Amino acid sequence: MAGARIEHLVTSGTFSLDGGTWDVDNNVWIVGDDSEVVVIDAAHDADAIAEAVGDRRLVAIVCTHAHDDHIDAAPALAERTGAPILLHPADTELWKQKHPDRTPDGDLADGQQLSVAGVELTVLH
Repeated sequence: MAGARIEHLVTSGTFSLDGGTWDVDNNVWIVGDDSEVVVIDAAHDADAIAEAVGDRRLVAIVCTHAHDDHIDAAPALAERTGAPILLHPADTELWKQKHPDRTPDGDLADGQQLSVAGVELTVLH
């Protein structure tokens, strides 16, 4: 079994804010090892992210912020994998604009530690 590592996936879609919409590419980060991972920013394409995760256990879907392009695939990925969606409460209003019928499963807080694959990730707000 390999040690913890960071994998990078680029997904494409749109970003909308303040009445404008733009085509964008987004970085999705997968942190973990061969058995478990955390996804950071589930952008645009739940299928592509789930394929990159593969048969590993998805510990959490971490949202760095709630711009629509960073969270649009989070609910579908959570439904598919059973992983909780984590978001800082300061982003709740933006989240509700994109996903009015689905709330995140947990809050992120400055200094919080997330454990995956034998490493601790620290939330910075």
